[in-house]
Amino acid sequence: MQAREEAAKSFDPEAIAPLLLAWYDTNARRLPWRRLPGEERQDPYRVWLSEVMLQQTTVAAVGPYYSKFTEVWPTVGDLAAADDADVMAAWAGLGYYARARNLLACARAVAARGGNFPDTEAGLRELPGLGEYTAAAVAAIAFGRRAVVVDANVERVVARLFAIDEPLPAGKAAIRFAAGQVTPEERAGDFAQGMMDLGATICTARSPRCMLCPLREGCRGYAQGSPERLPVKAAKKAKPVRTGRVYWVERDGKVLLVRRPGRGMLGGMRALPDDGWSAKGDGADALAGDWRAGGIVRHGFTHFDLELQLMLSVQPQAVSLPQGEWWPVETIEAAGLPTVFAKAARLVVAGRTD
Repeated sequence: MQAREEAAKSFDPEAIAPLLLAWYDTNARRLPWRRLPGEERQDPYRVWLSEVMLQQTTVAAVGPYYSKFTEVWPTVGDLAAADDADVMAAWAGLGYYARARNLLACARAVAARGGNFPDTEAGLRELPGLGEYTAAAVAAIAFGRRAVVVDANVERVVARLFAIDEPLPAGKAAIRFAAGQVTPEERAGDFAQGMMDLGATICTARSPRCMLCPLREGCRGYAQGSPERLPVKAAKKAKPVRTGRVYWVERDGKVLLVRRPGRGMLGGMRALPDDGWSAKGDGADALAGDWRAGGIVRHGFTHFDLELQLMLSVQPQAVSLPQGEWWPVETIEAAGLPTVFAKAARLVVAGRTD
């Protein structure tokens, strides 16, 4: 063990990039939004779109959404000209809906400057909704700029390579600094994608496949014998549970849908009426009428869990209704409801077919 640790400590960090790039040239994952090593660089629009979609979301989940968006809106100009409601409906199910609002704002900002994305990290940071990670990823992958790209996969690889054991989130600064030490001047985009692929397929959160890793000899985490313990994460806090009510109001085979306010949770999305629940508190604004209970809808958000009592009213006679649109129940899946409301709709429909 000691010999392994000494070898890792003496390993030249500059050797990391050539080893990783050689591995990536052979093992790069084939993804809908990716150009493989040696191919022409990807369209910045598609790099940006995929990176926004991939935030807090898995590759498997993003694939169908990416395909739909690029089919309906093949250019950034097409997306900029799209109706907000159509984009929000197409995004439904991906979660973190502020990303969709930022997506539109950014597309319109790019369209306003002639449809061209800035080709530097600093320029990209000036666009709406582009944070440190996304700007670096687009600069490196789409434009070949040297940029330090650190997502969750890269974070894990680098923490293990350098045995950085400072708990997250405080340890992020040290991990980013270390990532900068191994990021090459040339092929920075391939290097970033190679690190992502290594983290996704070899240097996994659990049971890393160290014997297949091209960086094993220089990995201090491996040398210490327990790479899976890195990065060290702070203990999770118990999430609060919020409660509320969601209303299914049906007339003549159509259900009432409302449009949520532009700002706030699930902003701008079609939804079923509810009683005003939020991340900060339970629902309180009950909708007057003659209701019957239809079951409980449970959904987990990032910072809280939600339990909604589903309330049903079919052919209501005395219900004070909010303004909205009447949507055919038989095509409710096409309404683009956020997941929590789609769950409520499925609960109603399933109750009719059981």
